Amino acid sequence: MTELTMSDAAARERPARNPEMRPPRLGFLGVGWIGRHRLKAVLDGGDVEVAGIVEPSTAMAAEAAALVPRAERLGSLEELLQLELDGLVIATPSALHAAQSLQALDRGVAVFCQKPLGRTAPEVRAVVDAARGTERLLGVDLSYRHTEGMMRVRDLVRSGALGRVHAVDLVFHNAYGPDKPWFYDPALAGGGCVMDLGIHLVDLVLWALDFPSVRDVASHLSAGGEPLPERPAQVEDHAVATLVLEGGTVVRLACSWRLHAGQDAVIAADFYGTRGGASFRNVAGSFYDFRAEHFTGTARASLAEPPDAWGGRAVVGWTQQLARGEGYDAEAEHLVDVAVALDRIYGRI
Repeated sequence: MTELTMSDAAARERPARNPEMRPPRLGFLGVGWIGRHRLKAVLDGGDVEVAGIVEPSTAMAAEAAALVPRAERLGSLEELLQLELDGLVIATPSALHAAQSLQALDRGVAVFCQKPLGRTAPEVRAVVDAARGTERLLGVDLSYRHTEGMMRVRDLVRSGALGRVHAVDLVFHNAYGPDKPWFYDPALAGGGCVMDLGIHLVDLVLWALDFPSVRDVASHLSAGGEPLPERPAQVEDHAVATLVLEGGTVVRLACSWRLHAGQDAVIAADFYGTRGGASFRNVAGSFYDFRAEHFTGTARASLAEPPDAWGGRAVVGWTQQLARGEGYDAEAEHLVDVAVALDRIYGRI
């Protein structure tokens, strides 16, 4: 992991930028579909200055440039960091996330990164340590936290209205697989459907329950309907796992790519307690529309209904923190908790 170690200790001595409450000066590293969506969200969501973009695809760069015609189009992260940025938004392949985040933090630049922040817990821990050491803001686009439905479910869980939550069922099935080859290379992606989809499920349950420790994990990973060996040369396209949390809560998780689900996606997070239940589920196979409900016995009450424009809330919230001059947020420590749980699902630890 030496390649992911901070090289410029002086960065931690630099004061946080933006002390005058001016618009945050941002760079965008990667403006494919997700990067452009986050770019549009920050432009719609507040007062920001987009100073530069880096994108190898000419067509995608042109689409982004149409949104920010004054931004410089550059050829590398190093060139982007020379623009005296306050923050960097990263939307590149997973294998690059940790090293690129460290490079920015090393220069005193705050980071907002697509998930996963790293392919393994040690990679994630290195980035979190760097953000803490340089006192820079670190955000990761675990976007389902920011849906109205999951925020309402979490409030219900935290209020004690469900009693002691003793069981949680989590599902994320995608009837399609990713369309980029690197997703199918374990060395580049860090894993398959668990790393791509299961990361959201693990984050949601730990976040909703206030990050209890994970006592035990049992998992089964497969590809093409066949079990994967201990150190597979391919990534999983189907996974089931059971996590036992501190206090005895049992979490059942299932996720997949290309499942014959009869719809585009099946996404659900169901929490069951001694006094009631709460459910967060997608509507009619949608990746974007969600319904949340509160269950008591056979009765149910609505908590949230679509529409809900949630996709850009995470990055907009991060830019607002930057605008206020905020530095390191200790909530980033929980990114390591999620990464450790994923490593345990993969049998790495």
